[in-house]
Amino acid sequence: MKPAKPVIELRNLRKTYQMDSVRVDALRGLDMSVKKGEFLAIIGVSGSGKSTLLHIIGLLDKPSSGKVIMDSRDISRLSDDELAEFRGKKIGFVFQFFNLYPTLTAKQNVELPLMIQEYNEEERGRKAMELLDLVGLSDRQNHMPSQLSGGQRQRVAIARSLATDPEIILADEPTGNLDTKSGQEILNTLMKINKEAGKTVIVITHDTDMAKYADRVVELKDGRIIQ
Repeated sequence: MKPAKPVIELRNLRKTYQMDSVRVDALRGLDMSVKKGEFLAIIGVSGSGKSTLLHIIGLLDKPSSGKVIMDSRDISRLSDDELAEFRGKKIGFVFQFFNLYPTLTAKQNVELPLMIQEYNEEERGRKAMELLDLVGLSDRQNHMPSQLSGGQRQRVAIARSLATDPEIILADEPTGNLDTKSGQEILNTLMKINKEAGKTVIVITHDTDMAKYADRVVELKDGRIIQ
């Protein structure tokens, strides 16, 4: 059996911020690869470089130097417009605070990325219902976010992240705003889409319980991988 091909390779990644007269080295020569279908947890204390790494893996920011390889291309060299297009097709995002539109139903929130990609109304509706069913919320399709629990809102956010069928799901502290029971439900949902839907899942987390379920854990400290 062939080893799984990396979906992301980071080579000698560095990111430096200049804040007035202070230079901050957020990432310091980081090398890492993520295999297709892997469930990876990235952990570390505040200031370790997790957020910076998330923004670069998610193509929301560019490194100061080094390479980000996806689909055999150095993505860090693309223009902002090219990055946005690539990101829209390749990566789905799940955030700690859900980022759902309060005036839209659960179904309409899941449909949003499909509207941006110009799917027709029938395709949007069908796909949104399939995804809500996947996360166990098809019976809540017409509920507004305010009518859902925190765990249910996060499951809607996960369904939305899957709308364009991205290869990678990038979750930023997905259980950080939830109680223990709801957090376990979200972990189970992420594991389900990893194992059953074959998605590569990368979780940035402080939650050591979530890290226990990952295929691999990467720990950052001062912008470097220490474990």
